[in-house]
Amino acid sequence: MDKIVVTGNGPLKGQIPIAGAKNACLTLMPATLLSEEPLTLTNAPRLSDIKTMTTLLASLGAEVSSLQDGQVLAMSSHDINNHTADYDIVRKMRASILVLGPLLARYGHAVVSLPGGCAIGARPVDLHLKALEAMGAELELKDGYIHAKVSGGLKGAQFEFPFVSVGATENALMAASLAKGTTVLKNAAREPEIVDLVECLIKMGAQIEGQGSSTITVQGVDRLNGATHPVVTDRIELGTYMLAPVITGGEVELLGGRRNLVDTFCDKLEEAGVSIEETKTGLKVKHANGRVKAVDVTTEPFPGFPTDLQAQMMALLCTSEGTSELHETIFENRFMHAPELIRMGADIEVHGGTATVTGVQRLKGAPVMATDLRASVSMILAGLAAEGETVLSRVYHLDRGYERVEEKLSACGAMIERVPE
Repeated sequence: MDKIVVTGNGPLKGQIPIAGAKNACLTLMPATLLSEEPLTLTNAPRLSDIKTMTTLLASLGAEVSSLQDGQVLAMSSHDINNHTADYDIVRKMRASILVLGPLLARYGHAVVSLPGGCAIGARPVDLHLKALEAMGAELELKDGYIHAKVSGGLKGAQFEFPFVSVGATENALMAASLAKGTTVLKNAAREPEIVDLVECLIKMGAQIEGQGSSTITVQGVDRLNGATHPVVTDRIELGTYMLAPVITGGEVELLGGRRNLVDTFCDKLEEAGVSIEETKTGLKVKHANGRVKAVDVTTEPFPGFPTDLQAQMMALLCTSEGTSELHETIFENRFMHAPELIRMGADIEVHGGTATVTGVQRLKGAPVMATDLRASVSMILAGLAAEGETVLSRVYHLDRGYERVEEKLSACGAMIERVPE
């Protein structure tokens, strides 16, 4: 297994291209199951999670070809011959549950393994199931698998999510696109990944209105056709790399970045004293005036501060002037990166869902361990600002969500390399 070695090397300067969104692509890929015609995704990220979803779709009988160095995915589901998503694949990635709605909508039955536990909280799938039940699905949990069937096809329904769930909204949207009649989803997720899915489904012939708001209306159609669709820019990768020049005191342009994808995050950075400028090709981020100011952060569903940027923001605030409070409201147990940052000299106290961070002058390099995907990259950011060498182990977490990290950062002057364990 590889390790990543980071040595603090002063300000970063240059350009970083931002990839297509992992979470959007993992949602768009199962949409191929809704049609027998080809679905092609461009601007796809090159990540291990994408390979896992490819393996899952192939196990169902879909054809998935990776073209143009992995940035184009050409898919066809004209010959689906298996309706069971096995545990051995599903357990690797929670997004696998997103094949349930499409299989049920198009074929009337599906057997999908429960995804299992998660390092950052329980993340149950009950809302996925309740939304499908509202459309007439009969569900049974047996031996760790969801057995789903529906006679006569799914039917339009009104369903209100008791709390916002991105995955459940996505599953319900795909299922409703082929249901008979009108489905109204209330308290639906508003994330850019939801909007991206709806735009793709509309290209495939779906009739959907209200994306980007908390109420989405879907008029079911008899069939969907093929389409070509570009994956939206990854707002979490964007936010992550926006922090690199801030934590090192440099200036970097994020190619393909759009402020409306990370508006609340940008507001917090500007509150901390960071300069953010929109350019013709992306966003330019600059901070050259010493330490940033301490700011308080509360994670919220979109358009609030993303939980997936909380760990990275904590890394920045470890070297801020003053004391910050980070309140995690989305997932329990999502401060596992705090002990690793403390190993690097950070001053952090965690009490339940709140972390109090008192900035220090300088972090110090240390051996650290990735505990989850976003925590892994927070260690890299901290290493960029630290004195000496930081060695990150368990980097398979990182490879699930960030493509070619070493290449992108070293192009801006970072001293970072991947070495064998």
